[in-house]
Amino acid sequence: MLIQTQVDPYNKVIATIKSCKTKSQLEGASRMVENFKTLYKNVGYPKLLSYSLDETLKQQYIKTICQL
Repeated sequence: MLIQTQVDPYNKVIATIKSCKTKSQLEGASRMVENFKTLYKNVGYPKLLSYSLDETLKQQYIKTICQL
């Protein structure tokens, strides 16, 4: 149960990033990623998840810009 609780916020941030359709939504998602990293850095969240958030945001940004 502990693992599910720790991964759930990460999955919510990923879902938010993937749902972005505009540049302003991506800017909000970027702030959300930074807040996530700041909050969970103090409790020792794995850096791999932080990297994954950055990469997902980058890919969504590229996808969104190409569609505009």
